[in-house]
Amino acid sequence: MRGNEEEFKKALQGKNVPILVLDQKWHRLFAIHGKPQNVVELESSLNALLARQGKLNTELKSLKKLKAQLMDNIVLNMQETENREQNSVRDQKLEADRKMIDETNGRIESIEDELLEIPKQIRAVNESLMLASMDYFYEKLRINKEESDEIDAWIKQIRIDLKKNIIRKQNRDINSHEMYAYIHDVLGPEVLDLFDAEYGTTDK
Repeated sequence: MRGNEEEFKKALQGKNVPILVLDQKWHRLFAIHGKPQNVVELESSLNALLARQGKLNTELKSLKKLKAQLMDNIVLNMQETENREQNSVRDQKLEADRKMIDETNGRIESIEDELLEIPKQIRAVNESLMLASMDYFYEKLRINKEESDEIDAWIKQIRIDLKKNIIRKQNRDINSHEMYAYIHDVLGPEVLDLFDAEYGTTDK
């Protein structure tokens, strides 16, 4: 980034920067020229992190629901019966449920650890995306100012030329009217009609 990037990073600290890829106002700022490649790449990384976070949250919810079901199963299968065969089946179910609970707990712990880290990664990438966006915005602001000044100068010149041409047109019209009036007064309308026929002119 142009200038002192560390100063820009410090300036962003404590600011409530929205998740840019979820902000429609941010997207609209690129509507005319499109996004530069570095912005596109950071946007893709941020979208991937958000998708990963959503997937993990969904999986975590499902795992907790599964764990609750397994716990219910264990409670239901805790009671012994007088039938030795039934007790053996019950013990096998209990062992299978406990094993699955251990596996589920391990996966839940892994997901929760990752979910603690993802927000930090999202903030970091979002900050980088904001810095890249600021770089783009300030460059476009500079170019827009130059182009706006050029257009403003052109408009001013057009206005000057327009005023000059309006005066020139008025002078030509007045002069033409005076000549028609003179010919009409001195030579009469018949000669004026012949003049119009010959030169294709009319008094306006």
